[in-house]
Amino acid sequence: MALYDSLFSQLDVTSAQLLVTDNDFRDPDFRKQLSETVKSLLSLKVIPILNENDAVSTRKAPYEDSSGIFWDNDSLAALLALELKADLLVLLSDVEGLYSGPPSDPKSKLIHTYVKERHEGAITFGNKSRVGRGGMTAKVKAAVYAAYAGIPVVITSGFAGDNIIRVLNGESIGTLFHRDANQWAPAGEIGAHEMAVAARECSRRLQAVSSKDRSKILLDIADALKENENLILAENAADVAAAQQAGYEKSLISRLALKPGKVSGLANSLRMLANMEEPIGQVLKRTELAEGLILEKTTSPLGVLLIIFESRPEALVQIASLAIRSGNGLLLKGGKEAKRSNAILHKIITSSIPESIGKKLIGLVTSREDIPELLKLDDVIDLVIPRGSNKLVSQIKASTKIPVLGHADGICHVYVDKSADKDMAKQIVLDAKTDYPAACNAMETLLVHKDLVQTGLVNELIVELQIKGVTLYGGPRASSLLNIPEARSFHHEYCSLACTVEIVDDVHAAIDHIHQHGSAHTDSIVTDDHDVAELFLHQLDSAAVFHNASTRFSDGYRFGLGAEVGISTSRIHARGPVGVEGLLTTRWIARGNGQVVNGDAGIVYTHKDLTV
Repeated sequence: MALYDSLFSQLDVTSAQLLVTDNDFRDPDFRKQLSETVKSLLSLKVIPILNENDAVSTRKAPYEDSSGIFWDNDSLAALLALELKADLLVLLSDVEGLYSGPPSDPKSKLIHTYVKERHEGAITFGNKSRVGRGGMTAKVKAAVYAAYAGIPVVITSGFAGDNIIRVLNGESIGTLFHRDANQWAPAGEIGAHEMAVAARECSRRLQAVSSKDRSKILLDIADALKENENLILAENAADVAAAQQAGYEKSLISRLALKPGKVSGLANSLRMLANMEEPIGQVLKRTELAEGLILEKTTSPLGVLLIIFESRPEALVQIASLAIRSGNGLLLKGGKEAKRSNAILHKIITSSIPESIGKKLIGLVTSREDIPELLKLDDVIDLVIPRGSNKLVSQIKASTKIPVLGHADGICHVYVDKSADKDMAKQIVLDAKTDYPAACNAMETLLVHKDLVQTGLVNELIVELQIKGVTLYGGPRASSLLNIPEARSFHHEYCSLACTVEIVDDVHAAIDHIHQHGSAHTDSIVTDDHDVAELFLHQLDSAAVFHNASTRFSDGYRFGLGAEVGISTSRIHARGPVGVEGLLTTRWIARGNGQVVNGDAGIVYTHKDLTV
């Protein structure tokens, strides 16, 4: 109580301890007085701390004898919630909430909403809490008692200082108990887990059909997109109007809008994918291990993909088509700003998937609160691909054990060397910045050789950009020489008609600048000097490096991949625009005729390469 007094006094409130016994609650007058006392204390800004008076307990074995009205702090809390007609009961534990098994077991999953009919008898409880007396068993018993009497209950961790506030703000943390939970659609972890399992089962049926049948699904989707183009554009226009009314940034609205011809372009990319070579089961290597024992290394789908993306509704179509072509199951979570666009596109796509495979092959996650639970499903989700802001990608990487493929920034550079053709340089720089400023492959920094200040090409490039409405910021050298505002940071992605300009000494300085301030996404050099170009192409450590071409070519469709699930700047698995190949892994298939190892006594290894 001294600790309570000290802590509450810092918030300008007082605390008071009320001691009760089991026998007190048998007295109707006491119960009425208790309610009035608590209300009176609260009105005086006094926090009542209720506890059992152990010294005069009516039970022979407190915390063990459960024959009374209450027998521990959890059951007392449930009883008080009913007596005081509370709006909500929060029970604090030393774990995040109720798990399907012992929290220390990696296979145990946090239960987002407790459904008595589903979970009673199906949960394995671990050891008692290290800080309480009754453990999770007592909390669940008390929570069910209170919930079914009409008081909603949340069990959550008491070790996170803001958890009570988060519960009161309606955030989806801990485990919720409610008497109407059985009437609700599966939510949170339950729905997310079932959705992922269903996607895996459907993906196995998809892998079992012929390549021709998988191609036909893509062609049917392409036709359906064209047939429903007006409906798609109408839903997208509604999303754009809502985003404008909500005051979203122009760059986001630009990414959200489906521009004229976009639906036709998506349909064409689907047809391109459908006509590609079969990606599943390709033999990459064939080896004779011993006479009559052949080993093959073949391509295989990853399994279930979770794609979290912002703004761009066309990303849903690209990702879904690549998942189908590569035989993967898919869970999609789009931004709320594209809710209507995503919903109609998902409906059109899944309507084209045969019942024999199942429409649950592609699941659309609609609640943002499901994301934390999805990111815990490392047993059923094989790869997470976030597409969006630096903040989104960083948060995803920090929140999951599942492998993450993606890039956090798209800080792309164009370096104009001293030997660059003047007209070519203007054309490439303008295209890289102004063709689609919100794209991750748009130029964000223009580097120019110091000699071009004297030749006048730097000024010409500046004027051309300004005519196109580009706002310019300079590095220390450029801002001084060109009289433009100094950039706050070289490591900045504008995603709009703005860019940074800096003067560098030579190609080596340009490479060093990009390595220090870039994001290893896409960078380009404009030069007529072959040796300088080769130096740039081979020494620059970026996912895509170009010579005399716009950075805007760094795109799955333009690379001939049909589409892309995103652009990866990581160095493991896939790098650059990720198409079908990036969604595949490998497995080994061996064919023998009775060979056994037996200590390698009776076998002669040949290790002959039979790859065609």
